[in-house]
Amino acid sequence: MSRIGKKSISLPAGVTISVDKSNNVTVKGPKGALTQPVHADLTVSVEDNVLNVTRPNDHKRFRAMHGLYRTLLNNMVEGVTNGFTKQMELVGVGYRAEATSPNQIELQLGFSHPVVIVLPEEVSAETLTVKGANPKITLKGIDKQLVGQVAAKIRSLREPEPYKGKGIKYVGEVIRRKAGKTGGKKK
Repeated sequence: MSRIGKKSISLPAGVTISVDKSNNVTVKGPKGALTQPVHADLTVSVEDNVLNVTRPNDHKRFRAMHGLYRTLLNNMVEGVTNGFTKQMELVGVGYRAEATSPNQIELQLGFSHPVVIVLPEEVSAETLTVKGANPKITLKGIDKQLVGQVAAKIRSLREPEPYKGKGIKYVGEVIRRKAGKTGGKKK
């Protein structure tokens, strides 16, 4: 058995799960609802506020999907109860971020123009600017995959470079630094 796949998911209060005939799982909670199609050969069962995913046999294909779908469903339960956040930090002189609305961010990243990012409806953004510290962006949402995808898209606008460390990075991310040129020409 898969170590991850065989773990059961306990459902918190206020979370309901429904599985339809085509094996689409819908999770509803206090923060919203999410839907995930599950492979037809896997069985999703809910008994006494405990969710279990089982596979028909030990073929390599089913073993691979078993842990995957259990983790996807666990992330859905976690998302509708607590939600997910990603924090990003802008490192560089003159780099600024401003949330013009909950679903729109305007960034100054050293280009000749501001970069405006329109976020999906499911993801909201907050910015924090403290004098003397780097500006921070906080993305919040119930879908872990979507929050991570939006964060990766924002990071790709100005990835951290290895010499000075300037760019957009995740909070807590360690940037590998390079030494650069050492000394001048030899005479």
